[in-house]
Amino acid sequence: MSTTEQRVALVTGGARGIGAATAVRLAEEGRAVAVLDLDETGCQETAERITAAGGRALAVGCDVADAGRVGAAVARIAEELGPPVILVNNAGVLRDNLLFKMAESDWDTVMDVHLKGAFLMSRACQKHMVDAGFGRIVNLSSSSALGNRGQANYAAAKAGLQGFTKTLAKELGKFGVTANAVAPGFVVTEMTAATAARVGMDFEEFQAAAASQIPVQRVGRPEDIAGAIAYFTGEAAGFVSGQVLYVAGGPLD
Repeated sequence: MSTTEQRVALVTGGARGIGAATAVRLAEEGRAVAVLDLDETGCQETAERITAAGGRALAVGCDVADAGRVGAAVARIAEELGPPVILVNNAGVLRDNLLFKMAESDWDTVMDVHLKGAFLMSRACQKHMVDAGFGRIVNLSSSSALGNRGQANYAAAKAGLQGFTKTLAKELGKFGVTANAVAPGFVVTEMTAATAARVGMDFEEFQAAAASQIPVQRVGRPEDIAGAIAYFTGEAAGFVSGQVLYVAGGPLD
């Protein structure tokens, strides 16, 4: 594929939060963007924001943990928008609980969406990247990968994504494909609001408490993470692969 052609990016979990901000940012940088989420109507708003600004976008409904639906979604994107050569694996769910209270289904759901979903999407897209001689895969990890009380499932999944990222970097590098991970700290999203509710705190108080522990003295915004993701998807990041970038407002213990 010529570098003058518009490259197609696929962002999972693109209906809201980090995913929506990333889809908009990549469109601003000239990408055509497939906005994918579990419910197609849920990601339509993000796609419409992009098209209203003059960009090209496609809203796609897909369960990232279902191999058949993933294959169909990627085939549709390739036909209607173009071969996806930039993939942002952002789709995620929370099923927080302490270990002794955690149901097996809570473990399986989080692993399926985060880890299996990233595997299935990467496997489905990599052929398009190899054929193009260019590819960018960005996986969303988290500071929780370092361990977080009440998130044994989420922490394990996010740590697993880091190993998955480094392996993809080694396997796909010779084909012009890079793989990196972005690990956000505290970011204001519906998921962090759910965490506040789980621990019984007002969300504003929860944010203030988090900000007091962050060196830059504020919590993160989805746009902060989108900027880091955008860097990894660009031409300038072609010699950066297999890395994990913590975007957390300061160093983590």
